[in-house]
Parts: sequence; structure tokens; C-alpha cells
Amino acid sequence: MKESLISQPLKPLFSGAGENSGPGENEFQAVGEPMLPERFVWRGEEIVIAEVIERWKEYSHPGVTMPERYLRKHWYRIRAVAGREMKIYFERQARSKAGAKQRWWIYSVFEPE
Repeated sequence: MKESLISQPLKPLFSGAGENSGPGENEFQAVGEPMLPERFVWRGEEIVIAEVIERWKEYSHPGVTMPERYLRKHWYRIRAVAGREMKIYFERQARSKAGAKQRWWIYSVFEPE
């Protein structure tokens, strides 16, 4: 499969959440992982997650100014109900104050060759 870079925000939709509601940005499971949305909106299309193929975490690299490692992102490779595979991620810390609620992103889409 060919992977195409997207890097665009997603609007997560959780169980019981309508189109205009936006819960989930601060919802975490007991183990500290964010709640994976059951579906999300991307480019006006609602995409339903059928399966999580893979999950992993991304940590910061320790350095002189920051000697500790911090958990930065939760990554997921998913398969949608329609069959499309994607990499999505959740940022533990928002990129800016203006985008504080934008934490879910689509990184890439896998297209059949």
C-alpha cells in the first residue's frame, strides 16, 4: 500500500455526541490513554473506525534543556468501515493556545497500489 501524507485536523465524535458537540479532548481512560473516538469527521466526511491495527506512543528526546522524556503523542493505525487505512494521532499538549481543543490529527492515508 502507498502511504500519502495528509497532516490535517480531525473532529472526533464519541458515543452519544452529535455533530455539534465536541467532547473527548480531555477524556482519558484509566491507563492514561485518550479515548479513541468511534468515528470522526475529516474533510466533511464521517469516518467510522472498524479496527485498530496498531498503536504506539511517541516520546520526546531528552536533551540539555529537557533531561526527562515526556509522552507527546498517542498513535493509531486504523481501518475504517469503508476499508480505508489511516494513521491518526492524539497530541498530549496542544500546539498553541488558539488551537487548544484541536488534539486529534490524521497523519496519513494508505491507498492500494
